[in-house]
This record gives sequence, structure tokens and C-alpha cells, in this order.
Amino acid sequence: MCLAVPGKIVSVSGDTAVDSLSRTGRVSFGGVVKEVSLAYVPEADLGDYVIVHVGFAISVVDEEEAARSLEYAREIGALSELSELEAVGG
Repeated sequence: MCLAVPGKIVSVSGDTAVDSLSRTGRVSFGGVVKEVSLAYVPEADLGDYVIVHVGFAISVVDEEEAARSLEYAREIGALSELSELEAVGG
């Protein structure tokens, strides 16, 4: 199953003005932090919420929408994979 999950950008690396394709961010998914490409969302910045699919942020969403999506994902157990990856250092 493919899943796009919302997360909050907690740090940003790279400069859009120089090379937007190499811009990345550390994104927190309810406590699990992963490195994500921000190439598709050059407008995304520190503190923004983004929808992430296979390591790429694909859109920016507001905090309310992110919280609602995370709650749905928790309800169906979709975040267990992220927790398992974190436990093994993935």
C-alpha cells in the first residue's frame, strides 16, 4: 500500500535560489523524524506541514488538515511502519 503522510518540517537544508532540487528537510511524523526532499515544494519552510510520499514532500497543508490526516492514519494503523523503522534505525 502506498501512503502519503503529513509531517512538520523541523529543519531545512539547501537554498532554493541556488538549487531547489537538492533542498531537503527533516520532517517529524508525530515524533518520528525523517529526511525528506523538498524539491517539489519550494515554498515550504521551517514549521510548515507537508504531505510526504516515498521521501518527497508533495504539497503543503495547514496544521489542522495535517492533524486530521495523522489521526486517521493512527486509527487504521498506518503509522506503525514508521515506528518500526525508527526502532531498527531506518
